[in-house]
Amino acid sequence: MLGNPLILLYRIPALLVAITVHEYAHGRVSEAFGDPTPRWSGRLSLNPIRHLDMLGSLMILLVGFGWAKPVPVNPNYYKNPRRDMALVGLAGPITNFVTAIILGRLGFFFLTGPLGSSDLAPILGDFLIWIVLINIALGLFNLVPIPPLDGSKVLAYFVPDRLLPAYWQLEKYGILILLLVLFVSGNILWQILTPLMRLVLGVAGLGGQF
Repeated sequence: MLGNPLILLYRIPALLVAITVHEYAHGRVSEAFGDPTPRWSGRLSLNPIRHLDMLGSLMILLVGFGWAKPVPVNPNYYKNPRRDMALVGLAGPITNFVTAIILGRLGFFFLTGPLGSSDLAPILGDFLIWIVLINIALGLFNLVPIPPLDGSKVLAYFVPDRLLPAYWQLEKYGILILLLVLFVSGNILWQILTPLMRLVLGVAGLGGQF
């Protein structure tokens, strides 16, 4: 499938959009909580090159799950570090879902209206499906509570203080744990996330496409 140049033509720009809005949202929300680190590091940007992680991008292209290069943040600037860090973590996935819904709705409107009979309709429709799917996949996968994914920041808000140091120690091994989980139970994870993807696709007006 990856060898099909047309599929890559759809997937690569869709991936760039999804990663860019995801990481930009992290940086923007962290800045809103008083943290200048994302701007100082040059990551408060809509330039996708600044946010690419090669392994994470390859995983998205190959299996539909992956990650971007994390935006550096400094919770010491936050008034309520644990709460604000959880909200910064949620910002990326939520932005992916909102992007998928907005683009899905706009695409559905144009494809059933002004552009429905044009020669570009099939191409636009296929690209639309990919950009919506990759945004949903990136958002859902990053909610998995394994460090350093965003879900781990959300879960940390609920971890008792006495267990928090041990919990954050897992971040050293997060990528290895993540790859192991994907290798051992990737199909199970996909089966869990598929209904959620269908739900967001339905909201976007593309429920029959997956």
